[in-house]
Amino acid sequence: MGNLDFIYKRHSVRKFKDTNVSNEDIKKIIKAATYAPSGKNKQNWHFVVVKNKQKIDEMASIIEKKAHEMVEGLCDEDQKNKFLKFLKYATIFKNAPVTILIFAGSYPTTGLDLLKAKGASNEEIEELLRPSPGIQNIGAATENLMLAAANMNYGTCWMTSPIFASKELSDFVDFNKEGYYLAAITPLGVPEESELTSPPRKPVDEIMNIIE
Repeated sequence: MGNLDFIYKRHSVRKFKDTNVSNEDIKKIIKAATYAPSGKNKQNWHFVVVKNKQKIDEMASIIEKKAHEMVEGLCDEDQKNKFLKFLKYATIFKNAPVTILIFAGSYPTTGLDLLKAKGASNEEIEELLRPSPGIQNIGAATENLMLAAANMNYGTCWMTSPIFASKELSDFVDFNKEGYYLAAITPLGVPEESELTSPPRKPVDEIMNIIE
């Protein structure tokens, strides 16, 4: 693996030691996130870092409460139970000493105004928006964050399952920056397990074409 070792050190971590993460380390990790590429250099990201254990537990409770509200009155018991069964995975951040909420801001998609001015169909507009360039910026920043954390011997886990409670979580952390919305969450901490693994990846030849 050579010089790419820092990439292969990243794993999804769900169990953490009760070890403090210094503000200095957190700032280094967030700084690395901000060095991700972003279209038009918009840097349409914002990171809310929660270190207070009580508040982290409250965020988990908010998600649990919202989940039960969502299934309330649902007639299909199988659908209800299936949703609640995976609720524990939406709150695993409570096992870490730090939780980072990653917010995405608005982003001007190139060509959108032109299509609207020409009276383009909804299908044409949807086709243009499909690559979601604004959220790609957030994905790049989040990956940088996680690679930096892993290189500093911390664990993270890319989480989007709690997004169904995004409004409640945003209100709880009092983040109301105009045009921004909660895109992802990651715990941050020292992994409890010393030997980390990831599921196998598809062979490169299966997911790549080379045109010469």
